[in-house]
Amino acid sequence: MDDLGRSISALEGIYNRRRGQKDQLEDTLKKDTDSLNDIVKTKELQENVKQLLEMAAEYAREQAKGDMEYIVTQALQYVFENDLKFIIELEDNASGPQAEFYVESKYGGQESVKTRPQDARGGGVVDVISLALRIAMMQGHGVLILDEPAKQVSEEFAPNVANFLSYLTGQGDFQVIMVSHNQHLAQAAGKSYMVSINSGISRVSEVPSA
Repeated sequence: MDDLGRSISALEGIYNRRRGQKDQLEDTLKKDTDSLNDIVKTKELQENVKQLLEMAAEYAREQAKGDMEYIVTQALQYVFENDLKFIIELEDNASGPQAEFYVESKYGGQESVKTRPQDARGGGVVDVISLALRIAMMQGHGVLILDEPAKQVSEEFAPNVANFLSYLTGQGDFQVIMVSHNQHLAQAAGKSYMVSINSGISRVSEVPSA
């Protein structure tokens, strides 16, 4: 009986040690599982934040694209008095987002034709697009410095460019300073100065408002 009792006691000791080891392993497993869950949650949170940032960037890009298309389209239609529409096409590649500019119009027909700006109606269209893009990027405030902003716009449409600039400066909180030989642009300015050269000496005189 003593041998049996000693055997039972030994088995109970082994059982208790194994049970202690089991409890310790279960506790370690629970801690590791909790840690893994935290890692998974953190990773999911990071993925969600990344996705949110990408969505925000995409939204901001599309918003900026839409604003620029609208402003340039309004400028083209105001100056040339037709159905010209400005289109920006964005494409992502290895070097980042790339933008291509197009002008769309029916040109008096039934089907819309999409062309590069320089192929639409010559350099005048390019001048107006360049001017309108600079205005769009100012977001309604600042100083816009221009050098012959409509030099390739025909005489027929030059007054429209002048009126367009006058209208915009009246709407936004920005000032336009420009150098131009165009009479219509000069007359549209709030203040105009003429620079002349006499005997090799430059003279500046204020031009009376029309």
